[in-house]
Amino acid sequence: MSSRLQAGCHRSIVSIDGVSFSYDNKKVIDNLSFNVLERDFVGLIGSNGAGKTTLLKMLVGLLKVKQGEIRLFDEPLNTFKDWDRIGYVPQKNSLNPLFPATVREVVTSGMYGRKRLYRKLSAEDHQKCLDAMEVMRITDLGDRKIGELSGGQQQRVFLARALVNNPELLILDEPTVGIDAQTQEDFFRMIRHMHDHHHMTFIMVSHDIDMVDSFLGTEPMHQSGGLKFHVKHTHDPEDCRETNLLHSTKAISEMIEVR
Repeated sequence: MSSRLQAGCHRSIVSIDGVSFSYDNKKVIDNLSFNVLERDFVGLIGSNGAGKTTLLKMLVGLLKVKQGEIRLFDEPLNTFKDWDRIGYVPQKNSLNPLFPATVREVVTSGMYGRKRLYRKLSAEDHQKCLDAMEVMRITDLGDRKIGELSGGQQQRVFLARALVNNPELLILDEPTVGIDAQTQEDFFRMIRHMHDHHHMTFIMVSHDIDMVDSFLGTEPMHQSGGLKFHVKHTHDPEDCRETNLLHSTKAISEMIEVR
């Protein structure tokens, strides 16, 4: 197990210990060990086929760990239940453009965690969805079909869906693929604000090497096979000046034009 966990008193958010994964006997992740600490921002870089998306899918329970162990918030993945603590934005190409859901329905679906799949949403739940839509400046798109939106608008919808429960860990899989350069810059400005001012931990797959270098540094903290982990820390309590993620994130979203 990585020595980072023992190096300080900061809480472990994700612990990956000796994890391997194969597709049809082709190994894509081989004996990976790495720890993500509270308020880390981890940029995950690697070529196609290196196992980036596979790793993220294991972290959110979409793929089963076949060898090794993953722990979330110090709980074994196979017994972890507090999925509301995790927000996940999958790759944009995972969206079926013919899917008939509206923007409001997609955002609201973020409230249906695995513990409350069949529970009726409360007025407070609906308000959280409205707050997330307002923060992402997509309130006026509520009745539009998700497949009718631009890439930048879709990105905001899925980020709003991931934020409705004020997650402690946000996992982003290539969130800026297929959107224009200005919208990418706006997006990175927003998530940097979220990381700097809130008790949030980020794991993000990105092909934007310039962004990773400028924000997370040119040298990876850890490398395993084709996976490179670039890490920035924001651990000092005094760095966390905001208490309400959605309301304070609104401040920076108002400076960013919806594209």
